[in-house]
Amino acid sequence: MKIMITSRGETLNSPVDERFGRAEVFIIYDSKTGEFEAIKNPFLNSQGGVGISAAKFAVEKGVDALVSGSFGPNALEVLKASSIKLYKAEEGTVKENIDKLLQGKLKEF
Repeated sequence: MKIMITSRGETLNSPVDERFGRAEVFIIYDSKTGEFEAIKNPFLNSQGGVGISAAKFAVEKGVDALVSGSFGPNALEVLKASSIKLYKAEEGTVKENIDKLLQGKLKEF
């Protein structure tokens, strides 16, 4: 499973970023291999439409699940039209949230 998590840093030990469109970093984690890629949010400093842009980015990356603290209404509209499952992040690190997701302990949006 490919999991995208919003993060405030570029490692699995970084804290989760509660924001979706304005997250500092998107971490894409492959649960089969344990490998991950940290991508600085290319939309972070855009004037508007960041939620929609970030949602389209997630779709383009082919992720199966998305973990963040919140999603704006415009981003939700794009994401609901995709097959990506959305989960509510809990306070803690990226790795802790990945573990909770894989154990079925995160709430689905």
